[in-house]
Amino acid sequence: MVLSHPADHSEPILRLHLPDQAATERLGEQLAHLLRPRMRIYLSGELGSGKTTLVRALLKALGHPGRVKSPTYALVEPYIVSSIYLYHFDFYRFRDPQEWSEAGLRELFDQEAICLVEWPERAAPLLPEPDLQVRLSLAAAGRDAVIEARTETGAKCVSQLISRDVSL
Repeated sequence: MVLSHPADHSEPILRLHLPDQAATERLGEQLAHLLRPRMRIYLSGELGSGKTTLVRALLKALGHPGRVKSPTYALVEPYIVSSIYLYHFDFYRFRDPQEWSEAGLRELFDQEAICLVEWPERAAPLLPEPDLQVRLSLAAAGRDAVIEARTETGAKCVSQLISRDVSL
């Protein structure tokens, strides 16, 4: 685990190595315990880097008993877990950021719900600022994760991850 505070960014960045799928799932479980209403977590990374795996583990840790599918074709999958509303978005198919506005998804970001967004770069710059930006990349052995706080809420989450001494 490596923590840094870049000179050009006042919020903390946490760097983790995830040696296997189980470690990616443990990160999802850890993140689940930090969620608050209106939080936005953006997940970036190439195909197969573990974005949906992370979301599945997060939802399972919150108590979702059912199947969690990738919303690639539906664009969004809604979930209600213990009276918590979550929206899992996947913008992989977007070719232009304007498609986000045209799809009428903006209003979902203005609710008390938690928004988990895969491929947010496909809708940038129209998306609201995330609390956490999670970048996953394939490594020689496993995956690497970079968790960047973008808001005060996100910074508290990163601090809590560090204080828990996340052992993945």
